[in-house]
Amino acid sequence: MKEFREYDAAAQRFYETLSLQSIPVVAWDIYSLKYDKVKGGLEELQGIKEIATTNNWTSSFNLPEEILDKEHVVVITDAQLRIVHATKNMKQMNGYDVAEVLGNKPKMFQGPDTCQETSNAIRSAIIEQKPFEATVLNYRKDKSTYKCWIKGLPIFNAEGLLVNFIAFEKEVA
Repeated sequence: MKEFREYDAAAQRFYETLSLQSIPVVAWDIYSLKYDKVKGGLEELQGIKEIATTNNWTSSFNLPEEILDKEHVVVITDAQLRIVHATKNMKQMNGYDVAEVLGNKPKMFQGPDTCQETSNAIRSAIIEQKPFEATVLNYRKDKSTYKCWIKGLPIFNAEGLLVNFIAFEKEVA
């Protein structure tokens, strides 16, 4: 028993010499939120990499930057413009769950006040299989509108055939 008292006293003297500072609980909350975003982003990257591998993509762009750093919504369509993948953060932007958009065309986000000139320019770029960048008036699930910046890129396979389109999107003021 005496050994434990000596140990406790020695430990007490040691800890008194240290200048330990505690981390506020709030800091852990902030860290946890960032961790959850990064974890979700890495899961999204894995899903997109599977599509890229399956379709033998040759196109190169910085997916980690677009998803993890810029937190863009990513929408991937097949060559016929049917949505085959969308990131989960789409729901924050327009209210749609991923399952609700799969198999549909991105036109589903447009409505009566969407600028036809902008839509035609995007359509022309898609037909010509060229990259495009535009801001378009889109509609949320609840029918309210928002301005959506879109950077779209055609994706080709090793044989040079168009296999997908990928769009990086974000709501803008």
